[in-house]
Amino acid sequence: MSLHAQDNYNLIVGTYTNACPSKGIYVYDFNASTGETKLKNTSEDVINPSYVTVSGDNKFLYSVNENGEESTVSSFKYNAATGKIELINKKDSKGADPCYIINDDKHVIVANYSGGTIAVFGKDKHGGITKAKQVIKHNGSSINKQRQESAHVHMVYFSPDKKYVFANDLGTDKIYVYKYDKDTDDEDNILILANTIDVKGGSGPRHLVFSPNGVFFYVLQELDGTLTSYSYVKGKVEKVQETTIVANGFTGQTGAADIHISHDGKYLYATNRGDANTITVFKVHANGRINQVQQITTEGQGPRNFAFGPKENYLLVANQISNDIIFFKRDKTTGLLTDTGKCIELCSPVCLVFTPAK
Repeated sequence: MSLHAQDNYNLIVGTYTNACPSKGIYVYDFNASTGETKLKNTSEDVINPSYVTVSGDNKFLYSVNENGEESTVSSFKYNAATGKIELINKKDSKGADPCYIINDDKHVIVANYSGGTIAVFGKDKHGGITKAKQVIKHNGSSINKQRQESAHVHMVYFSPDKKYVFANDLGTDKIYVYKYDKDTDDEDNILILANTIDVKGGSGPRHLVFSPNGVFFYVLQELDGTLTSYSYVKGKVEKVQETTIVANGFTGQTGAADIHISHDGKYLYATNRGDANTITVFKVHANGRINQVQQITTEGQGPRNFAFGPKENYLLVANQISNDIIFFKRDKTTGLLTDTGKCIELCSPVCLVFTPAK
């Protein structure tokens, strides 16, 4: 048994399969201390599993299959020890181009981007997904006629207490807050709209993240790179600050993508695609406000999702267009990133998820 065997985790990668040769979902052995990786297993012929989520017991995996009008949602048996992934079943996603997926012990919930819908699926006793129990259609548009001609649900996200599901809608410039009743027998009322939050017109809310203490959340807007901080106390939302991940004087295309906060709540990170291809680091203050401390290249093109390694001493960025996952060393004290030179070359990586290896 090696010195670092207890440091081994699985890195699951969801990819696009229509851009280059890809088997879909990849599982790597990842050493949290050294950053060394080794391919363990792959799925077989899964179409565009761009976003994935793993069950709380680490036995099942769920993915979107982002494929226009023929989009589906899939469930898989997941053997963490071997990395083996076996399809259980799949269902119509109830909206074109699902782009985000979450799950708990009762449900799998999907954001359908082009369809402008949220779909709630049940789970059967074998880990498979049932037909959609509830489908919510968003309506509306906003001021960017090319990108905001209709509703585009980009993310669903559990509040820290799991009592609400937040849904970012890039097309309507709104965040929808749904009360979540996972145990109800009334399928029409699993999600009930409780609140909507208007963001800056034309900004296009994409991803959000809560602070570990649940008191603040941060919304990254794709179209103009705005980053907005909100306080969240007893369900009441108030704007704290609005800043940006776009560098001063930058005139190229912006495509803000993903946002995460360190487990200690001290540093916030956000990626920007387009012509920027950067990751920006912010220091988080006790009052929820943030200030930028670093902005560096992601050493590739099209940075989508990124993830902290299990010990948070590494940060991995999936560069979708340049077909690589870049490894940055992370200083836990300063939050700053440095390129390690390590990378995984892989077709069109999008989503990165770490799980225990057993």
